[in-house]
Amino acid sequence: MQWYRLRFPIKLTFAIVLALVIGFHFNLQTPRWAVMTACIVAGGTAFAAGGDPFSGALRHRGMLRIIGTFIGCIASLVIMIATIRAPVVMLLLCCLWAGFCVWLSSLIKVENSYALGLAGYTALIIVVSLNANGSVLVAPQFAVERCSEIIIGIVCAILADMLFSPRSIKQDVDREVDALLVDHYHLMQLCVAPAPKEEVDNALTGLVRRTTAVNGMRSHLMMESGRWHNIDRRLRALNTLSLTLITQAAEAFVIQDTREAYLPPQFHILFEKPATTVADVHKQMKVLRRVISASGSKNTPVTIANWVGAATRYLLLIKGIHTNARISRMEEEVLNGEPVVKMRSAETRHALVNGIRTFVATAVGSLFWLWSGWSSGSGAMVMLAVVTALAMRMPNPLMMAKDFLYGMIVAIPLGSLYYMFIMPSTQQSMLLLCIAMGVMAFVAGILIQRRQIGTLGALVGTVNVLTLDNPMTFNVSAFLDNALGQAIGCFLALLVILLIRDTSKDRIGRTLLNRFMYSAVSALTTNQLRRRENHLPALYQQLFMLLNMFPGDINKYRIALTLIISHQRLREAEIPVNADLSAYHKQLRHTADRVVASGSDTKRRRNFEQLLAELGIYQDKLRQYDAPLSATEPVQRLREMLKKYQSTLIQI
Repeated sequence: MQWYRLRFPIKLTFAIVLALVIGFHFNLQTPRWAVMTACIVAGGTAFAAGGDPFSGALRHRGMLRIIGTFIGCIASLVIMIATIRAPVVMLLLCCLWAGFCVWLSSLIKVENSYALGLAGYTALIIVVSLNANGSVLVAPQFAVERCSEIIIGIVCAILADMLFSPRSIKQDVDREVDALLVDHYHLMQLCVAPAPKEEVDNALTGLVRRTTAVNGMRSHLMMESGRWHNIDRRLRALNTLSLTLITQAAEAFVIQDTREAYLPPQFHILFEKPATTVADVHKQMKVLRRVISASGSKNTPVTIANWVGAATRYLLLIKGIHTNARISRMEEEVLNGEPVVKMRSAETRHALVNGIRTFVATAVGSLFWLWSGWSSGSGAMVMLAVVTALAMRMPNPLMMAKDFLYGMIVAIPLGSLYYMFIMPSTQQSMLLLCIAMGVMAFVAGILIQRRQIGTLGALVGTVNVLTLDNPMTFNVSAFLDNALGQAIGCFLALLVILLIRDTSKDRIGRTLLNRFMYSAVSALTTNQLRRRENHLPALYQQLFMLLNMFPGDINKYRIALTLIISHQRLREAEIPVNADLSAYHKQLRHTADRVVASGSDTKRRRNFEQLLAELGIYQDKLRQYDAPLSATEPVQRLREMLKKYQSTLIQI
């Protein structure tokens, strides 16, 4: 096994052992919270990354955990102060808070949602733990101790990452931005040729995914160090340029597929030349710019001119990304080109279902625990809150719930081995205890970076049931009670996910397609500020979501991509400026917005038919005002496309 494959297991082992030593050395009341935090922060980041995480990822996750813990502690104190005399109301309010946090976390960025999910179940854990021990009056002390122990665990994880050669993402960024440009050139070759539809679709889909991945690397780079600020600005602009290249290549393919001899012969010949490196692409750009200058704008297709211009700006930014040099005047013009527009989330119903799942699961569990007096109820409640809060934001909540369940089942025999045999033999030696815990952490680290299902849950579950109190006591019945409680809690969370089904997938898909339609219609404007707005990053972000939700539905993908192309073409169309057309643009946007917001199939169909009729009237108005072909042709193509795919765009 190579050294880099052992780097993360060593980090994880060091973080856990250091948290254990500090916890016992400073006589913390519950050192296991520090150890568990080190496990979750280091192990969870590696499990998500599928290997040793990049430098900065651990620090970012650690800061989110600190923020979430503090918010959860404050919320728990407020709830307990307000409802100290009504335990049932107290628990139900905590369940409502957990559901609210999960709902809110489903509407924000995935990388930041961890803090809100943690804030939700932290409040519930504190209240449940204090109720189980009958010590609600010491809530402030308990909250402070929990925060302190969690911060110790986070510091240990970050220190381990800093000591054992953190892996920088900068080289990966340099390599990927170069490869991306070469692949953009290959895509343009396929579109100009033209290649079969299936081959072009695969190349387009791959470039959308890789562009999204490069944009994600930007956040990792900023987590690593503030000195990459200039590269961060360049990567933001590079993301837009990459999406522009994809759109122009796709438009060249679509238009060429419907109109013969759209591309002059010289461009077919030029794009036949191979390019395997950035230097080859650079040479081709020089030749293409000379040909475009010699041919003139009238003899050069708009898509080719726009593609070459975007590729040239891409090459300019690549140099600065590699060197991290100061931003030049030419680069500043590219970086400040167009304001980027953000779109609201399309997952509102999905977020609501997530919040309801968490609230129902924890509320029913709390009421059953209070009614039955079940001794394992507190452990089950904790796991129920943790799994429902963390799993809901994942692309596949059911799989994460299974991962926790498998891990907790494995934790029963593994924890029994440690609790009944190994740990009693290490009572007189801190060194032996560290060796025993370190061996378990090292083996778990190897399996975690391979994404072995159940491994992370088994490690966290085992640490949790070992209690690691100071001083240690070995109550076998209490141990079995806790181990069974957390396994039952994971099983109940899995049942909740299975019973409360999320049927919002088709609704989200239709909403996304209708938003693509709205973006194309809203591009019909004579307002210069609106025409300068850059919608491409938001549109492709939603296209990426559509690809993940419907990976095998090529028709939805083609409809969305065609609407993005229509948006860009209409945004650049030479629309006559007059009051009549400006007023009609508002009417078109209003009708398109009603299509998106319609709550029933009947209303949506009626509004959609009205939109098609209004687009027909708008075509007549453009002819009446002698609009050029660059304006009338895209509007006609948009109307025909919407009419062709009407059933897909309005179905439930």
